[in-house]
Amino acid sequence: MDVLSVVGARPQFVKAAAVSQQLQDDHKEIMVHTGQHYDAELSEVFFDELALPEPDFHLGIGSDTHARQTAAMMTELEQIVDDESPDVVLVYGDTNSTLAGALVAAKSSPTLAHVEAGLRSHDWSMPEEVNRRITDHCSDLLFAPGTHAKDTLEQEGITEGVFVSGDVMYDTLLQIRDEVCGTEFDEFTVPDEYVLATVHRAKNTDTRDRLAAIIDAFEQLSVPVIFPAHPRTVAALNEYGLWERAAAATRMIDPVNYGQFIKLVEGAACVATDSGGVQKEAFYLDTPCVTLRETTEWIETIDAGWNTLVGAETEQIVDAVRAAADPPAKPDLYGSGNAAVRIVSQLEQQVDCAD
Repeated sequence: MDVLSVVGARPQFVKAAAVSQQLQDDHKEIMVHTGQHYDAELSEVFFDELALPEPDFHLGIGSDTHARQTAAMMTELEQIVDDESPDVVLVYGDTNSTLAGALVAAKSSPTLAHVEAGLRSHDWSMPEEVNRRITDHCSDLLFAPGTHAKDTLEQEGITEGVFVSGDVMYDTLLQIRDEVCGTEFDEFTVPDEYVLATVHRAKNTDTRDRLAAIIDAFEQLSVPVIFPAHPRTVAALNEYGLWERAAAATRMIDPVNYGQFIKLVEGAACVATDSGGVQKEAFYLDTPCVTLRETTEWIETIDAGWNTLVGAETEQIVDAVRAAADPPAKPDLYGSGNAAVRIVSQLEQQVDCAD
């Protein structure tokens, strides 16, 4: 079986690592890196650390408007699919790279498989919501991380080719967790107690009032805030004149590698984030999460009492972080760390049947 995997952003590298490991012995994988994350700290370092195969194609698309970025990816991917004739095009998550791969595959002959299908924030202002919905409705095989996602697909009329696989990010996290036990940070000293913050969603970085309200909250917290700053966030802080306040309110650091980040999540008293992937990583590592959004696609973590939606409201952020010290008992969600095995097994069965 020839599988063409499309990745382009940090969470997709983490997800693809588990599946690539299962593909490598018996199948041919053609890895395409679109270049959507073009900063080396957000891209190449993850390939090295996660032992992902070197990309067969690096498109180097970089940043642009959604339409131009997606169109450029589609143009390159179409030629690669024509030349390589894969049996399967495998896409992950909800980025523009996901959408570009899905649209190209849907208009050609390979089977289109979507890992992390069925997630919904129900917030159409998020580009990711548009991407994931279109991708699901184009896909032949849909791998849902949990039963809630499967139920969502059924409500939208998608019942064929749907499988509950569990979450591949959990697979990778379990594999790397023991390896990072002795991880050190040369650049700074990690305090005994801290909040870990990540902010990169356009809704937060493209609106000064929202970003300022988040920084206000960090200023009011009584524990240190470690803040690995995404390039988009750094640019916004400078543009809005918030850089000095953010630097004073937090321990701002450059982006860290995956092992270091997992170590920071595991050691934090609480995580404050607008990232979907970080919400899950916090849950898996027994760290309460405060989500700087009004909606989340990971509804189960909210229902379980381990995640709180606060948007960009200063008082709500502060209150939620302070209340996160005593979470309830944690249920098992999203599988047991064997999602990649299930996905590859289903691909083998379904592609075999199609042949």
